Amino acid sequence: MLVVLRTIATVLYILVCVALIIVVLLQEGKSAGLGAISGAAETYWGKNKGRSMEGGLLRGTQVLAGMFFILSLILNLNW
Repeated sequence: MLVVLRTIATVLYILVCVALIIVVLLQEGKSAGLGAISGAAETYWGKNKGRSMEGGLLRGTQVLAGMFFILSLILNLNW
């Protein structure tokens, strides 16, 4: 029974790792260039990042990182 649970946790861990890599690579860089100096970053999309694709990717990164951390701890237990 423990072997089956460990196998399921390992497969889930690999899927979370791959998804985390993809989500991080989809994100844009945080350097806004010269637009940040003049205040051009304060646009509609800059104020509503939670509803944009960038906000979704940020939230997805946080969730996947949490799952990665928890699964790492679970798989490190000596069953």
